[in-house]
Parts: sequence; structure tokens; C-alpha cells
Amino acid sequence: MSTPHDVTPPRGPFRIYTPASFGDAIRHYRTEAGLTQAQLAEMAGLQRSYLSELESGKETEQVKRLFRVLRQLGVRMTLDKADW
Repeated sequence: MSTPHDVTPPRGPFRIYTPASFGDAIRHYRTEAGLTQAQLAEMAGLQRSYLSELESGKETEQVKRLFRVLRQLGVRMTLDKADW
């Protein structure tokens, strides 16, 4: 029989300001889905090492470009669980 202490409360939405906050959101939703890095990487067509870099908050060239565009537009990104 489970108790309320056994359940991790849902989290979100994630406000994405930095590569670290982006990585935290990816890790949260991956673990919530019950996936390993290797499983998600395979599903997404990525190298597991690249996914690991994203989750650790590394500022990859692609992430750097994404944040540059967002800053120029004066907007921020929010990640939330999709209902589709």
C-alpha cells in the first residue's frame, strides 16, 4: 500500500532562463516518463552523450543559438506537460 510520501508531486511548468533550467526540465520529464537517457536518446535520434550534456546544463552550440533568438525577441520559454 502506498502512502502520500511515496508519490512525487507533479512539477511544472518549467520557466526556461538558462541551459541549466532547460536541462532540469528535460531530466524531470524524462524520469517522469520512466525513461533512461539511453532510451530517450534512441527515441529522439540523439546520442546519449548529447542528451546527458543537455540535462547537465551544458551550453551546446544549438542551445546557445536558441537562447540568443529568445533574448533578441524578448521572450522566454516555458515547458509544461503536453496534453496531446
